[in-house]
Amino acid sequence: MAEENQKPASEAPASTEEVVVEKPITEKEPSVPEPEVEAPEKKGPVEELEEAEKPKAEEEIKPKAVEVEVKIAQSISFKEETYVVGELPEPQRKGLEELKQLVQEALNKHEFTDPPPPPPKAKEEEKKEEETAPAEVPAKTEEPPIVESEETVPAPIAEAKDEESPKVETSESITAPPPVEKKEEVATEVAAPETVIEKTPPVEAKEEEKFQAAPSTEEVSEKVVEKVTATDEDGANTVEAIKETIVVEVSAPPAASKEEEPPSEAKAKEAEEPKEEVPALPPPPPEEVSIWGIPLLQDERSDVILLKFLRARDFKVKDAFTMLKNTVRWRKEFGIDALLEEDYGNDWDEVVFTHGYDKEGHPVCYNVFSEFQRKDLYQNTFANEEKRQKFLRWRIQFLEKSIRNLDFSPTGISTIVQVNDFKNFFGLGKRELWQATNQAVQLFQDNYPEFLAKQVFINVPWWYLAYNRVISPFLTQRTKSKFVFALPSKSAETLFKYIAPEHVPVQYGGLKKSEEQEFTHADPVTEVAIKPASKHTIELPISEGDLLVWEVRVVGWEVSYGAEFVPSAEGAYTVIVQKTRKISPADETVISNSFRGGEQGKVVLHFDNQSFKKKKLLYRSKTKPSD
Repeated sequence: MAEENQKPASEAPASTEEVVVEKPITEKEPSVPEPEVEAPEKKGPVEELEEAEKPKAEEEIKPKAVEVEVKIAQSISFKEETYVVGELPEPQRKGLEELKQLVQEALNKHEFTDPPPPPPKAKEEEKKEEETAPAEVPAKTEEPPIVESEETVPAPIAEAKDEESPKVETSESITAPPPVEKKEEVATEVAAPETVIEKTPPVEAKEEEKFQAAPSTEEVSEKVVEKVTATDEDGANTVEAIKETIVVEVSAPPAASKEEEPPSEAKAKEAEEPKEEVPALPPPPPEEVSIWGIPLLQDERSDVILLKFLRARDFKVKDAFTMLKNTVRWRKEFGIDALLEEDYGNDWDEVVFTHGYDKEGHPVCYNVFSEFQRKDLYQNTFANEEKRQKFLRWRIQFLEKSIRNLDFSPTGISTIVQVNDFKNFFGLGKRELWQATNQAVQLFQDNYPEFLAKQVFINVPWWYLAYNRVISPFLTQRTKSKFVFALPSKSAETLFKYIAPEHVPVQYGGLKKSEEQEFTHADPVTEVAIKPASKHTIELPISEGDLLVWEVRVVGWEVSYGAEFVPSAEGAYTVIVQKTRKISPADETVISNSFRGGEQGKVVLHFDNQSFKKKKLLYRSKTKPSD
């Protein structure tokens, strides 16, 4: 059905023409009929009868399907969108507000450059946490400072278990010395427990808190005596009990005094006590980020910049925000601010230059690749990586300066028209030129969104047009509508569609000269078409004593031209100003002349086009009164 074959309204370009098809188009026929008149063709009674017999569904469906196919095949000229926020559709206004919120949050957090260092308060809190952390973790058991008493304990006796005393297991940290054969040393050691206890050094205050529940020294001594008397006959058990007493005595401090509070109550008391509050430092102010000399979120000019990033990403807010951050970081890494002050000389002034304005007021930038036919310039630009980078930095510097001259107000001009001259651009042995061009184009796409109002390619070879048709389906309608291609024979005529002849340089068919003399771009130019095999005359009035100045040009010439002065008085003689001759393309491109009239009359310019091609005539004139 026709409705199912139709594309969404956003994808199909709008068309103001209605297409009438005389015969149905099948899939095998690649050609599309040209639009004709709106009125239906009159038909005879037999044809009307045949149409009346056809099913109504076939009558309604087939013409609609054909019409949709024709409209999709058409391409429309892209109209530059508005930058006035009030004129934007509601979804676009909403997207702009969301992007502004993201940018404000990023400015507050310093995300465009480097995150700010943590405030001093945070550092002090971290130190306090580190100091209090060991108090909560149980302390490791340290070895007793007196280890000499262990050396006298034989290994077999130390390994024996005391069934009556389960506390022996607490001495796991003590390492037994090698075994001793004689048992007489055991009795000697039994008599010396008091001496070992007296030599025990005092324990620090912190260890006293950890072992408050340990038994006192007197209690331990009493138990030892009982053990000795009870097991006097069994020497192994007696020595083991003495060993336990030494370990406990060495590791256990004196009993804590009643005045000291338990650790849990001390912590609770510390928590109840009010801590001294450190005054909180104010957050760092939002960072200031400028791009193309315009601070973000400062005024309505910033909205114009944000809209460019949004349109470059089809109003996907997060993608546009990511692109904006990447652009700001790239500008900082590339050193754009310092780049503007660098001096690269004037070697490339004829390669890229700005010349005049288009009919809508956009500045026009020309890229003349034919200049690289000069071997010296090519070598000085692309001989090595250092020179290629130098040329790239100069090209970005030129673009930066051009953009900063734009008016970023919502109703101003914030885009440019770019003309690319492909004359002698394609050829063998120019790999470095292609690489540098592709690198520059990639940087422009990533960091300079929506700065082109129109992209005009002139002097394009025929095979490049075929190549463009192949890749055209992969381009968006927005991109394709900005591209204009012209063959060498149609380059000047194509430029005149978008740029007035007085703004087109002489080398591209216009009247704009590098050094203006009598005329400037403020003097308008008149365009006239001279039909094939026909003559055309132009009359310029002049008063007595005035000086008449004019300049003419025929695109492609091959036309005869002459000028004469015809007085207004009857019977006066005609004065030949310029003898008629045929002008070839190799001759003068622009003919300038002047005449001071001795009397009132007119200067008549004659043009004779004997070729079979229509010619474009450009001329302008002005009169200077006599002093």
